Amino acid sequence: MSVDLSKAVGFQLQDHPVAWTKKDLLLYAIGIGAKKDDLSFVYELDKSFAAFPTFPVILNLKGQHADVTDFNKLVRSEPIPGLPKFDPSRIVHGSQSIESLKPLPTESGEGWRLKRRIIGIHENKSGVIVESEALLVDGNEVPYSRMVSATFNVGAKATGEKFSHAIGKAPSPQVVPKGRTPDYVVAEETSEEQAIIYRLSGDFNPLHIDPRIGQRAGFGGPILHGLGTFGFAARAVLKSIGNNDPAALLAFGTRFTSPVKPGDSLETSIWKMNESGDGVIDLAFSTKNLTSGKVCLGGGVARVRIGGRAKL
Repeated sequence: MSVDLSKAVGFQLQDHPVAWTKKDLLLYAIGIGAKKDDLSFVYELDKSFAAFPTFPVILNLKGQHADVTDFNKLVRSEPIPGLPKFDPSRIVHGSQSIESLKPLPTESGEGWRLKRRIIGIHENKSGVIVESEALLVDGNEVPYSRMVSATFNVGAKATGEKFSHAIGKAPSPQVVPKGRTPDYVVAEETSEEQAIIYRLSGDFNPLHIDPRIGQRAGFGGPILHGLGTFGFAARAVLKSIGNNDPAALLAFGTRFTSPVKPGDSLETSIWKMNESGDGVIDLAFSTKNLTSGKVCLGGGVARVRIGGRAKL
């Protein structure tokens, strides 16, 4: 296949069927650290039981599967015109965002799928970044969430020249003024079994459970799923500003900047940036791994609606 990066931008991948049950919502919630008082996310008979708003990010790997899956087979993507073949061992999840368009039902039923396309390609001297969009729709084509993820193919060369083209983008973060004190700070510990729990939502990458693979990769053992840390930060934002109302989190996104090991302590700092007249507030956030001393989630952006259960 010849390399022409411009051909890849806009390419529509095959639709990806997905499904979930209430049990899947419960597993995801405890995988991202939900506590005993988060009853609307961990107790299916609670009158306010709902999907945690970032749940759809797991569906690309979970698909329709109710049992364990072979991660290495799942990540073999279909050929994309214009792109070279990348080394799977050199692919890094660079960033992730989700925009909530409608509240999710607690069970999917038939016909749900992800409509996926490539919305951006960027090549520089460090490698190639591929940005993908996934739109979660029901059987009537009604969209419920929009997700954008970026994968960084470390050291990859496509044309050997600088290239950048995009037809869509994730929500853009705002720069926090230097020295400004956060409006909220949330500290929380992950458990040593956190990755063991999170993987049950559908991400069975052996890196997150097999000590030998984690050691070979240079991490000294298993690391927590990036999207697991992503969920911890989303919980911090929703509880601090949205009063744990799942309908309050309209958008959430971040860059993955360093690994987290199960058992590490996290601290999420949140800044209020601006508030619109319709009760929507834009936020910036970052999450620091207190155990390693490194920022693990950077350039965080969130949008929260204040009203109903939510309040400042």
